[in-house]
Amino acid sequence: MKPFDYFSPKTLSEASEVLSKYNDDARMIAGGTDLLLKMKAGRLAPKAIINIKRIPDLRGLTFNSHLTMGALTTLEEIKQSPIIQQHYPALSSAAATMASVQIRNLATVGGNMCNAAPSADLAPILIALNATAVINGAKGERRVLLEEFFTAPGKSVLGVGELLISLEVPKQEGKSIYLKHSPREHMDIAVVGVGIACRGFNPLTQVRIILGAVAPIPLRAKKAEEEVMGGSLTKERIERAAKTAAEEAKPIDDVRGSVWYRRKIVEVMVKRGLTGLVNGN
Repeated sequence: MKPFDYFSPKTLSEASEVLSKYNDDARMIAGGTDLLLKMKAGRLAPKAIINIKRIPDLRGLTFNSHLTMGALTTLEEIKQSPIIQQHYPALSSAAATMASVQIRNLATVGGNMCNAAPSADLAPILIALNATAVINGAKGERRVLLEEFFTAPGKSVLGVGELLISLEVPKQEGKSIYLKHSPREHMDIAVVGVGIACRGFNPLTQVRIILGAVAPIPLRAKKAEEEVMGGSLTKERIERAAKTAAEEAKPIDDVRGSVWYRRKIVEVMVKRGLTGLVNGN
């Protein structure tokens, strides 16, 4: 591991100032579950590390008209939160599929988003729930739909001097589900992840189907959504939507699965997810 400068700011403005100074050569750390591994392996050598754990504006989990999760909210807090379990059970379930309890107590929702891994488990369900990323920088605060936050593997819309401070999730008025396929039930990254949220069933008035780990960034299967919108979720409609979602997926061949395999899993999981929502699962 190469030497680096270390900073531990106490305010957002201090953090933004350091980020601006080092440009792309600075990295923020909270849980460090991905960053430290990359640094030890020599895949990343930042000139500055910014510890953001002392910034109070990045903490907190509240629910009023919507859910607000500070960027430092841990995966275990998401899994265990009574608020999330009651109002966003699919989000709690998604967090429960991730890593071990030791890692979940370190890893943060902000880190999971900013790492921008195609296989990130929280991204599909948060996008399905129409979450918004709240970003702070030298020019002030701005909001970006999480659907538009990711730009490429490991890349996001964050500009120089900007950091993700929280995620806002609208109050859920329908049902949602997250399904994950991986070689192991726990402590493994997704080969395919599917997040679905919908409202109304006869007719279906709103649906969002988000695919993870099958494209460079989380993919919204809009053509699949069109197959079920405006009507009842019949077996035939669900099967058409599942096949369409598989066709929309853009996976690659790698050690975790072939293109054909991942597309087949997408079809199975979208069908299973929509059927589960109809049946109240």
